[in-house]
Amino acid sequence: MRFVKGHGTENDFVILPDPDGELELTAARVAALCDRRAGIGADGVLRVTRTKLVPEVAGQAGEAEWFMDYRNADGGIAEMCGNGTRVFARYLVESGLMDEGEFGVATRGGVRRVRLARGGDVSVDMGAPRVLGESRAVVGGREYEGVHVDMGNPHLACVIGDPVAGLDLTRQPAFDPEAFPHGVNVELLNAVGPHRIVMRVHERGVGETRSCGTGTVASAVAAARLAGESTGTWEVEVPGGTLTVTLDEHTSHLAGPAVLVASGEILI
Repeated sequence: MRFVKGHGTENDFVILPDPDGELELTAARVAALCDRRAGIGADGVLRVTRTKLVPEVAGQAGEAEWFMDYRNADGGIAEMCGNGTRVFARYLVESGLMDEGEFGVATRGGVRRVRLARGGDVSVDMGAPRVLGESRAVVGGREYEGVHVDMGNPHLACVIGDPVAGLDLTRQPAFDPEAFPHGVNVELLNAVGPHRIVMRVHERGVGETRSCGTGTVASAVAAARLAGESTGTWEVEVPGGTLTVTLDEHTSHLAGPAVLVASGEILI
């Protein structure tokens, strides 16, 4: 099996070129690829296949030639991944499948428009965040209020007073299963300056990751609500680097680095 390894602010992925949709991608195979001791190691897998060949997203083929089939590290299928979309776009350009500039990427959360050149950051239109209410997360015995944000996948973004650097995110934070029947990505964040936040995240099906694109946008939404704002640009510092989120009246944009670091073959 051919693969490429890439990351966006150290949120890392195994990219599997499968243009003709021939690869059987089971949950067990995904988990084996993402295993950091026995496999390649990653937060998730991005399968690259033609949109028209995948029935569940074939309707997007007119807007996006390529489908990002994203799987979490435990093998579970996920709707969207912001950093994954940026890394996926970088791969499409560097491999010659798409020209640099602006184009669409098909996802289970809908088509995402990306913009990139061969150097520099990759920007993706993440769509309009949907705020679905408030809920709570419990981390280390402490309860934190948060905002339920739908980014095509579910998030619980909690602006807290405790320093996020001191939190134990080795275990899944407790949450209300009625509010999140399919699990949730939990973000804990500190507002550290005007339009600047520090964030850590526990992703469902993965654990704590060094970054999370959809979670970064959800965190900016939560910080904006706290400040009584709805639009503007936020810098979000995550363990793997810094991302920029821009909120406007209609959509959100996520920008940051996306890097390909290795390619090769793995025996399966």
